[in-house]
Order: sequence, then C-alpha cells, then structure tokens
Amino acid sequence: MADATRDQVLEALARVTDPASGKSVTAAGMIQGLVIKGGNIGFSIEVAPERGPQSEPLRKACEAAVAALPGVLSVTAVLTAHREAPAPQAHGHGHGHGQGPQGQRGAPPKQGIAGVAAIIAVASGKGGVGKSTVAANLALALSRLGLKTGLMDADIYGPSVPRLFGITEKPATERNKLLPIEKFGIKTMSIGFLIEEDSPVIWRGPMVQSALMQLMNDVNWAPLDVLVVDMPPGTGDAQLAMAQQVPLKGAVIVSTPQDIALIDARKGIGMFEKTQVPVLGIVENMSVFVCPNCGHETHIFGQGGARAVAERQGIAFLGEIPLVPLIRETSDAGTPVVALDPEGREAQAFLQVAEKVAEKIAGPTRSAPRIVME
Repeated sequence: MADATRDQVLEALARVTDPASGKSVTAAGMIQGLVIKGGNIGFSIEVAPERGPQSEPLRKACEAAVAALPGVLSVTAVLTAHREAPAPQAHGHGHGHGQGPQGQRGAPPKQGIAGVAAIIAVASGKGGVGKSTVAANLALALSRLGLKTGLMDADIYGPSVPRLFGITEKPATERNKLLPIEKFGIKTMSIGFLIEEDSPVIWRGPMVQSALMQLMNDVNWAPLDVLVVDMPPGTGDAQLAMAQQVPLKGAVIVSTPQDIALIDARKGIGMFEKTQVPVLGIVENMSVFVCPNCGHETHIFGQGGARAVAERQGIAFLGEIPLVPLIRETSDAGTPVVALDPEGREAQAFLQVAEKVAEKIAGPTRSAPRIVME
C-alpha cells in the first residue's frame, strides 16, 4: 500500500473545521511543520494562547482525520501557541500570598512521568563537544548498573539517537501513545524516528517546546528508574522549557577542556542554577587524545579545564572521557562503545561517570522549579 502524500494529508486536514474561526484548519493557516516519513506523519497546530487548554479535541480530530488515510502508520500532532513574554517585575518587593523568591509568583507544581522515577538532562552550553555521544553511553552505562533506563533525544534540530543506535524503524503506537524503540536494553525515542535523516526541522520556538513536552508525556516510557534526556546545545527556549516544565532530578554538563567550550559550559550551569535544577556535575569529554598505535597521550584541547571549572563553581567533577577513534567509530556505526565492549577502557570511563550519577540521583524526586530572578 502506497504511503500517504503531502497533498492527501492536507486534503484530509482541510475537512477539519476550527470552531473558533469557522474555517478549516488549513484555510486558517493553523497547520505548520508537516513532516512525512514513510507512513509516519507529524505536524503542529497553531492556536491562540488562551485557546490552548480547550484545543485538545481539535488536535485529536486532526490526528483522526489523517490517521484514516490509507498507508498511515502513526500520526503525531502537537498544539503550539505564541505567547508574549510577561513584563518583568520589580525586584525585592513582592510579599503577596503564593509568590516565590524575589516577588515572583511560583508556577504550580508540574507532574512527572508516571512510572519514571528520575529524569536527568545531559546538556552543553555549545554544540560540538560530544554531548549526544556522552548521553547515549551514559544511558547505556546506567543500564549496565542495573537501572531500567530510557534515552530521550530532545535535540529537535539535530537528532542523533537514530544514528548512534542504528535505528531505522518507526515507533509503533498503542492507546494514542508512541511506544519507545528498545535497543541494547534501553528505551529510546527521537523526533529523528519520524523524519528523514537529511530533512531539516524548520520549526519555531513554541513548536519545538510543544514537541518536547509530547515526547515526554505522549510516549509510554514506564517503567523506568531513570530517563536520560539528550538536550539541545545552548541555553535557548527549548532548554528553558525543559528546565521550567519538567521535574528534572538534575543536569549533567558536558564540555571539552577548551577555554571557549568552558565559557559556554558555565552559561549552562548558570541557567540550571537559576531554574533551581541541581547540577549533578560536569563531564570533560575529549579530555586527552590517545594514539591507537603507540598509546601516547596528547592534550589537544588543553588539560584539566573542566575539573577547574567544577572546583570554582562548587559542583562535582564526574570524570574524563578520552578522545579515541573507537568511541567515534562505534558511535557512527550505531553501536555505542558501552554496548559493544562494556569491559574496555573507553566504556569503563563512561561507567565511572554513571556510578557517580546514579549515586547522586538516588533519593526522592523533586517537584518542578520556580524561576529565580536576580
């Protein structure tokens, strides 16, 4: 059976009427970011901010209309809304009931994912430091320690999990939830499972935030001891949305020893501290190049930079990951080094980091944070 085409999807959506405007959702310009990968369809529905909570029936109607097309295997529709930023409040004068520190009114506590004991973010202040490779191997290492582990690829613009794990199949659905794809003993989910590898995701900030929340809440993750979230690089809207709306147990910061990377790593640490997310520690990736022929070690990007930042910031130094061809080769081949050779030197470096992370996340799950304005 042939897959549904873009025209067929838009024609099906044209039969869904927006109750607010009386027009079809396509005529009203509400459909954005349509992606088609095989029989898997994804798109966003833009609504006014005040309509957000009441628009769930419209979202379901759009999903149902597209799901009825021949050849469709799954449909993921997300609601998005543009919202004006609130005006800043004066500092130090708020004393009303229900207000947080510095006069900010605290947001109501957010619920975690049912059946998931802890959620941790793996983040970096900038790209190119090997964050996704660290996140993947950390998740595998936590699983090796006996924890039921999941890995969520939150890097919407540059998803890496499909390549890192060699996953080409599409996720199935059950009771309106996506089923994570299990490989090497852990559960995985990525927007990359739903789009072609070379297709760009051209989504605006609110669309990305909504997609992230649905990857968290509309996937059947349970039961898990820990869900590792591979965050997008930087400190933008997507990162803030995760820090503000998800009850993170903590964050792991990844950096190279290079000064330019460490500057951005400190920004990442600062973002999590301002959103009251505990920083579990910093990992120094590509710490030392080890020649595969003679074993000679060379500190290409400098030495000890991440450890020094950890000491100055008062956070834990979680360990060093060497720069060796095997880690790159196994990642590109779709079998991360911890899965391929868990007893090898390279895998042991990740396992030592995982042991420290596992020790730190043991304990009660925290509620979602409030923003602290300074």
